[in-house]
Amino acid sequence: MSEKPKIYRVTSLRGLATRLRDDLSSGNQDFVLLYAYNGTGKTRLSMEFKDAGKRKNKGQPDTLYFNAFTEDLFSWDNDLEEGKERRLHINADSKFFKGLKDLALDERIGYYLGRYADFLFDIDYDQWTISFRKGENARHIKVSRGEENIFIWCLFMAICERVIDGLETYAWVKYLYIDDPITSLDDNNAIAVASDLAKLLRKAKGRTRPEAVVADGPGGAENAPRLVPAPIKAVVSSHHALFFNVVCNELKKGTHKKYLLQRPERGTVYTLRATDDTPFFHHVSMLAELQKAAQSGKLYTYHFNMLRSILEKTATFFGRDDFSACIHGLDDADLFSRALNLLSHGKYDIYQPSEMVDDNKKLFKEILQAFLGRYEFALPEMFGQPEQRAVVPQTP
Repeated sequence: MSEKPKIYRVTSLRGLATRLRDDLSSGNQDFVLLYAYNGTGKTRLSMEFKDAGKRKNKGQPDTLYFNAFTEDLFSWDNDLEEGKERRLHINADSKFFKGLKDLALDERIGYYLGRYADFLFDIDYDQWTISFRKGENARHIKVSRGEENIFIWCLFMAICERVIDGLETYAWVKYLYIDDPITSLDDNNAIAVASDLAKLLRKAKGRTRPEAVVADGPGGAENAPRLVPAPIKAVVSSHHALFFNVVCNELKKGTHKKYLLQRPERGTVYTLRATDDTPFFHHVSMLAELQKAAQSGKLYTYHFNMLRSILEKTATFFGRDDFSACIHGLDDADLFSRALNLLSHGKYDIYQPSEMVDDNKKLFKEILQAFLGRYEFALPEMFGQPEQRAVVPQTP
């Protein structure tokens, strides 16, 4: 069993931002991953992290961020008469869009958008507007709030690609801070977004950029370009258990810190619980997600991946080498083990998620019930509700 996880108690968001920056700089971490429920202060923390960079650099930013405020950089023509062309306006004064006209982002935005949605877009770089369409007969439509959000996310991802490529316009970016990009997405798209983000962050970690060699005296070294390591580091925060789990799994080979962020009783004290060692607090929350899915009957194939991940972490906690140790000795243990091996996969079924057939739903509930019955996990108060024993309904 590992040592009790460290808990950092901080009395301000500024102190939290300093802690995260220290992890990335002097702590030499590539990523910091935060799990926290809504209302904890995640969005305000992301802005404090950004402001800390400006204070340190005498007014110059060092963080490109995506959060709820990013959506405010876009606004609709809402007072138009029927039949008018509706367009989404871009705040051209924001540093976020500096050089946007010259970035040629349409193809990359479309690349990402095609993974999550079925509408198309056109950007007018002279008027700083965006129009949307679905087919030839549905032009200049107003997309839903969720569709708007995912378009903005795709635009952000496309800009990040240019940042990683070393575009001079974004040479000021040292950090990426992503807070809950999936507030309006279902679980299927949440997996795809998490996987695509992790792939981008791995690329940011290994980024190099050209830098001139400095001459060392009269007739010194030739000013030939060379490649030097210049990684971009990142903070990712989320309240979505599935999204957070996928990001953690995809980035597990990188040097990183994982924390549970809390604000007990909505007070002025914040706590960061290190979850790199057991117990894995976000996995307890994942159990709550699986319990909710089992109760609703809306079970998808990727839920087997989540359940197996939890069993693996539990086995590690008890010093066992294989997840099957968690169900050894139970009735139907061999069946449960074979099912988890066959129905969970190394890769998430991202683009063609499918609902479980009834027999697999029944089997999933039986495995989850047997696991919870053995270990009697509880949902403690730190997850926003009174402590209670986890229960899965039996399938008739």
